[in-house]
Amino acid sequence: MAATATLPSTARRKPVRWGNPVTYVLALAVAAVSIAPVIYVILGGFRTTGQIAADPAGLPRPWVWSTYGSVVGQTVFWRDLLNSTLIAGGTTVGVLVLGVCAAFVLARYKFRGREGMYTYFTLGLLFPAAAGILPLYLLLSDIHLTDGYLAYLGVIIPQVAFQLPITIVILRPFFAAFPMELEDAASIDGTDRLGFFWRILLPLSRPAIVTIAVLAFVASWNAFLLPLLVLQNDSLQTVPLGVLNFSTEHSQDTAGILAFTSLSMMPALLFFSFAERQIVGGLQGAVKG
Repeated sequence: MAATATLPSTARRKPVRWGNPVTYVLALAVAAVSIAPVIYVILGGFRTTGQIAADPAGLPRPWVWSTYGSVVGQTVFWRDLLNSTLIAGGTTVGVLVLGVCAAFVLARYKFRGREGMYTYFTLGLLFPAAAGILPLYLLLSDIHLTDGYLAYLGVIIPQVAFQLPITIVILRPFFAAFPMELEDAASIDGTDRLGFFWRILLPLSRPAIVTIAVLAFVASWNAFLLPLLVLQNDSLQTVPLGVLNFSTEHSQDTAGILAFTSLSMMPALLFFSFAERQIVGGLQGAVKG
């Protein structure tokens, strides 16, 4: 019989260090505060208005599926969902294209005024979008971006502008962290700067790019004030405006409002959940850079 091999002491599995219990308690408390309202809204859609009035904090007994079915069967819901998808998708594409190009120039090119330009973008984080919403609306009206289907652009373009500061703040240190030796090696192989950007930098920066894409999509999906002012036609309204109109028209149907709300936030939640690991990697790279 072969002798049983014994692992050296250095190769044995080290005991897990759980750290400070207070950290876990605080993390669980924050998670509970964040997740509890979402769970309440989702479960509320499986109840009737009478059940909610009798026991607001109770569980569905029995489970009622017709409330969600009635919401899904409405044409208005799918219309609002399509409008939000078009606007959020257009915003995300605009943020990716402009943000990636601007961050690449600010990170890999040296020119006079580069740091001042980066500071200018950084100051955009301090500007509250709500403070400039009225003059922005007047400007959009003057250039006729509130008329008909051009109102889509009236929402997408300002949202792209509002998302550019955080995009550049995340991407610039991520791009700058790549060593110049990597770019020099690519140039020796015959790759110019544009080829280095397209073939090497972008694939290696996927976590950061996914991060800004998710942030832009979720922010656009949840936007309320700008679409409220610009999208004056009901056929162009987004999901948050649809929730407002539905709750106004069906003020007595609490279960229906909860079902409409939970279905409205599902796309953003799923998008965020699928890209969670990439988001963590992208933010870590931005901090390290």
